[in-house]
Amino acid sequence: MVNMGELFAYPRIRNISMDLVPIDVKEHHYLLETGDLLFARQSLVLSGAGQCSIFLGNDSPTVFESHLIRCRLNPISSNPLFYFYFFRSPDGRRVIEAIVEQGAGASGIRGSDLVNVQVPNPSKQIQDEVAGLLGSIDDRITLLRETNSTLEAIAQALFKSWFVDFDPVHAKMQGRAPEGMDEATAALFPDSFEESELGAVPKGWRVMPVGDVVEAIGGATPDTKTPEYWEPAEHHWTTPKDLSGIASPVLLSTERKLSDAGLKKIGSGLLPVGSLLMSSRAPIGYLALTQVSMAINQGYIAIPPGGKLSPLYMLFWCQTNMDSIKGRANGSTFMEISKKAFRPIPALVPSQPVLVAFEILAEHLFARLIENEKQVQSLASIRDALLSRLISGQIAVAMS
Repeated sequence: MVNMGELFAYPRIRNISMDLVPIDVKEHHYLLETGDLLFARQSLVLSGAGQCSIFLGNDSPTVFESHLIRCRLNPISSNPLFYFYFFRSPDGRRVIEAIVEQGAGASGIRGSDLVNVQVPNPSKQIQDEVAGLLGSIDDRITLLRETNSTLEAIAQALFKSWFVDFDPVHAKMQGRAPEGMDEATAALFPDSFEESELGAVPKGWRVMPVGDVVEAIGGATPDTKTPEYWEPAEHHWTTPKDLSGIASPVLLSTERKLSDAGLKKIGSGLLPVGSLLMSSRAPIGYLALTQVSMAINQGYIAIPPGGKLSPLYMLFWCQTNMDSIKGRANGSTFMEISKKAFRPIPALVPSQPVLVAFEILAEHLFARLIENEKQVQSLASIRDALLSRLISGQIAVAMS
């Protein structure tokens, strides 16, 4: 074990910087370099004080700002990626937690304390091997998430083309065959528009209050000081916090679970798989489709299957109409969209055959996305299980 400060690229303390970002990025001291470790000085919304990140480079000069502490390690004797993984491990988090200051405001850490924390110091070869293995797992996770972003973007583009821009209808009005569409699907679309409260919409499609075409329900939080509501933990129960860190709009699990007694305290009960969750406050607009049955707290508006518009359709409808949704929110402490305010929002209801055609295509894309996200979760579990053992040397790695 060594003091963190012994690993720095230069002996002077200035390599842990907490200064404000200057306007002139030519000042080299403030520019980030590949491999720089960045620590959050204070608790932020989605991360605690001391949360560690690593800078992997950028096409243009990049500076850091005053909420961050930069550590630049000597690349000859230290692998920054190894120490990034160390600070993500349980042991590394405990090291940071030990120096977190609890003050009147947000908890925080100081660079002068970070210099003196004790960290492992295996040989550079071992550091490279551990970083290589864990990095390869993260690379696979990144690739899967990039694929999911593409799959989601394709589904979004399809929704926009059919239900926002009405491309097939415009094409038929002009006597053209809709692009990228077979004759049977093209025949499902009308060839003209009619006026509605939303403006011109495809002929025969209706505009209705969203509350008339889907069920919008809420949830609750059983008393957290009553243990029998939470133990034994048997039923998934979600708060919007579960959605704050997801990379794809699907929810595979929840941080907390309820007992049978706790579930009885929630009038909406367990929502079926495939329900759409939308956070209704602090902040408004997190969206995800559930992949396990779960109960919800009061911070959601949930849309279960069974309405005229499916949860998958409504996912993209909510994304498209989020400004309108937020525009109906109110509140003195924080903005919230209530079910009462949500239900009257006008929604375009396409013909049933067109909806079915969209569902077939979008569900195929999302089936792949869900399987990829399950792989991500599995790989992340493997990585985290290996993390402490590799860093502590309990498991040896031989890299070819």
